[in-house]
Amino acid sequence: MKQLRILLSIFACLLLLGSCKKDEEYVYPNVISTFIDVSTDSSGTVEKLITDKKETLQILNQEGLDGLTPDSIYRTVSIYEPKEIDTQGNATALLYSCQLIISVKPVTVDKLPNGTAKTDPLNIQSVWQSGDYINLILLPMAKDKSHIFHFMEEGITDDEDGKRTLHLTLYHDQNGDYEAFTRKSYLSVPLWAYEGRLTSGDRIILRIHTYEKGFVNYEFTY
Repeated sequence: MKQLRILLSIFACLLLLGSCKKDEEYVYPNVISTFIDVSTDSSGTVEKLITDKKETLQILNQEGLDGLTPDSIYRTVSIYEPKEIDTQGNATALLYSCQLIISVKPVTVDKLPNGTAKTDPLNIQSVWQSGDYINLILLPMAKDKSHIFHFMEEGITDDEDGKRTLHLTLYHDQNGDYEAFTRKSYLSVPLWAYEGRLTSGDRIILRIHTYEKGFVNYEFTY
């Protein structure tokens, strides 16, 4: 698989809806809404879902899922319905919604736009660790301009207990936008990028600038 494609804006890649039925007749499917990876085949069509537990599901409805980079993995927020095992023994799923999200390797400040650290404040809905990622649902105040997000790597320190700590800070540039309303934003820190640099039991501290509390720290174990 090629390196995870860098995306600095959030956009929907598809929305598949079933045929309309009367409310009293419709049975809602047993769907799952989650952060999940999707992989593309050699033609650039999304073909599989990959959960954070490394479980793979073949997508049954691939129409309209093309136009992406071939043989790549994308981080998404998706809604899908697990289906039966196919004749080849593969787990399958129907994909109802798939939104590509920001999931970029952290970089040092000198590699950011203008080599400047931007930490404009925002609100936080949730931050949690899952699989090879730290996931974030953020609530920046916005109006009509695109905000820029990234993750700043601020070094790895050696701790007294023999472990190491990776220090990260959220990069957020409001881009001169007015603070008119809340705009939900989805991000994931790819911890797989630190294979060989961190070992099991090392720590990650993620620092985020908020309106209410100033800078807050979230700590995780690698």
